[in-house]
This record gives sequence, C-alpha cells and structure tokens, in this order.
Amino acid sequence: MQPYFMPYIGYWQLMKAVDTYVIFDYVNYIKRGWVNRNNILVGGQKHLFSISLKDASQNKHFNEIMIADDFQKFLKTIRFNYQKAPYFDSVMQLLEQIVSCSDKTLSVFLMNSFQEVLNYLEIQTKLILSSSVDKDNSLKGSDKILDICKRLGATTYYNAIGGQELYDKDKFQVEGIELYFVETPIVEYPQLGKEFIPYLSLIDVLMNNSIEDVNRILDNYRLI
Repeated sequence: MQPYFMPYIGYWQLMKAVDTYVIFDYVNYIKRGWVNRNNILVGGQKHLFSISLKDASQNKHFNEIMIADDFQKFLKTIRFNYQKAPYFDSVMQLLEQIVSCSDKTLSVFLMNSFQEVLNYLEIQTKLILSSSVDKDNSLKGSDKILDICKRLGATTYYNAIGGQELYDKDKFQVEGIELYFVETPIVEYPQLGKEFIPYLSLIDVLMNNSIEDVNRILDNYRLI
C-alpha cells in the first residue's frame, strides 16, 4: 500500500492483519490525495488537516519527496482540540516523537510514523519499503503486486476494500496466492463531539481509547 500520514482505521486494520506489510514507496506520489492529510475533530466537527511537502509532484516517487512541515501548527491544533481526551498525554507524546523524525524523506518519515504507532499498540507486523525488494520494476498493476508477493514467499495477500476494483482473485489463485480484501465497518467509540463521526484519522481513535480498546477496534473487520 502507498503510505499516508496517520490514516483512518481501515489502513491500520490491514496493517495489523498481516505479518509483513509492504509500503509502496517506489511508485508515483498522488497529488491532492490523502498522503499528507486527513480528518480530526475540531470543535466537534470534522476538520481536514494537512502537512506541507517540498516539491511534491506526480512525476516523483514517494522516496524522492521531502517533508517541509515544521509541525508546529499541527501540534498546536491537536493540543487545543484534544487536551480533554482521556489519553491525551500519552498520544501527544507519541505524535511529538513521530514528527521529530530526523529523516524527512516522505517514504521513510511515514514508515517511521507507522513503526512508532505499531510499537505503541504492541503490534508486531514487519514493515518493508518496496524499494528495498529486489523486483521487476517494469511490471505494472497486479503483476507488480504478484511479483513482490512471490519474492517475499507470500501465500496470502490482503488489500484494502477499494482494491476489489483493481485485483482479480482468480489471477492471484492461479499463481498460488489467496487474495482477500479488508472491509471496515463503522465502529463507534467515545468521542469528544456530541455526534459520532466515523473514519477520522487514527489520531482521534488513539486519543479516546486505551491501547487494548484500540486493538479491539482494529480487530473488528471482515475479510472478503
């Protein structure tokens, strides 16, 4: 999967469900996508935050783009809006640690953020950058995915629910690999707002739930 900054729970469900998670960094960056932005609660309403990048272009790979943000505005927004959340102190410390990563290469920075969150949640999934895998870079689409799966010795491949439009189960099965899609239901949990708003950044989930409860939420998915 392509990396994103503190994405919604479906992304983390996928990451927790597997033993090895490959971060697609040797693919083109998607402009105006969700790579560097997501939603949190501000004043009880859904609010889009974004982090700034340097010379971001769809003609560049993730590992060719740099983080330009100093995160001061981001951290200030989080502090102001989540200071009354039950797990504010521990999650704020986690976020400060994430944004202080010294390597500002987009792919490495995001991979480090994943690892920090996995460590916090005590999840053992192994993370790999696709650029570190010896593979055939001329391949496209599902052929590229299958090549990486084979080189890593995979027998089962999980993808996000949106992948149903891109990948064919029969094609994977012919190659000896079972393909499943992770479907994320709406899982309500305590929020600071009056009305529950689903599918926000994991930041909201972490701020309002214990490590045990977050893991229960991440385990609440369906394989299709």
